[in-house]
Amino acid sequence: MTSLLFIMPLTLGTWEIVGIVLVIVLLFGGKKIPELMRGLGKGVKEFKGGMKEAEKEFDDIKKDVVDDKK
Repeated sequence: MTSLLFIMPLTLGTWEIVGIVLVIVLLFGGKKIPELMRGLGKGVKEFKGGMKEAEKEFDDIKKDVVDDKK
């Protein structure tokens, strides 16, 4: 039962999302939001690129370790 107490506050319903969007619009204004979203998109793209690069390096190291064992 106590685990539900931690999960329930984290779920967002429709009205909570609408409220969050309204607060964002009020804080930043309608003109600033597209710029913020572009910046967020670039950040996500860079993060994904970094993750792919790290996975590639990990795979290269793993191949080297496996090749050294042979």
